[in-house]
Amino acid sequence: MKIGILTTQHEEVERIIEQIQHKTITERGSRVFYEGVFGGVDIVIAFSHWGKVAAALTTSILLQEFKVDRLVSMGIASAVVPELNVGDIVVAQRLFQHDMDMRPLFRRYEIPLRGVTSFVTSENELQIATDAVHNFLKQSKELRKELVDYNILAPKLQLGDIASGDLFITGASRKATINRNLPSVLCADMESAAIAQACADFQIPCVFIRTIAEGANEDADVESEARFKSELAVQYNYFILQSLLQLLAQ
Repeated sequence: MKIGILTTQHEEVERIIEQIQHKTITERGSRVFYEGVFGGVDIVIAFSHWGKVAAALTTSILLQEFKVDRLVSMGIASAVVPELNVGDIVVAQRLFQHDMDMRPLFRRYEIPLRGVTSFVTSENELQIATDAVHNFLKQSKELRKELVDYNILAPKLQLGDIASGDLFITGASRKATINRNLPSVLCADMESAAIAQACADFQIPCVFIRTIAEGANEDADVESEARFKSELAVQYNYFILQSLLQLLAQ
């Protein structure tokens, strides 16, 4: 079994590759892929690059060149619902492209030539991911102590939908627009749905885990959010990945 891992920040790659055993490095299409053993599991990890086109290209190279059996996408996202706070975690049930609109040729959000408006995560992948996140939340006591400094007292997991698009989603009005048009969507990023589409084309199971690094409200503490992104979001992904690979190795 070989697991492909894509992250939304280069810093997230760096933390993990430090621990990879028997590491080899491959460059393809201006991307760098790190292959080896992490947590007893064969992995290939790369920074997805930002935006749907870039992320889809990275995914295609990963799937074709390295022949992974499943893909895990990890990173940060912006909440579009007020119920989500910085430090919460979303596992995606469905992936939408919030900027896809080819009306009147297709329905709004429909992926051309696919006949669907979203890509669905399988129940098996959802179960593994949610178990991994639950284990992380229960066991990472040292990180939980650090979260108190950010007034994050009870980070939670939510299952829901993620929307992706080639827009950097800031400000309450843009987030409210996504929430109004796609009420099931909990958070937004610039990569997930494109990665999901590439995986669907290659028939590779995938799962998406996103740490909320920006809230949906205008009164958010921007400075605190920036510190969380730079200091703790990377640790989230590292420990969640450890937990997930432990489950897969069993």
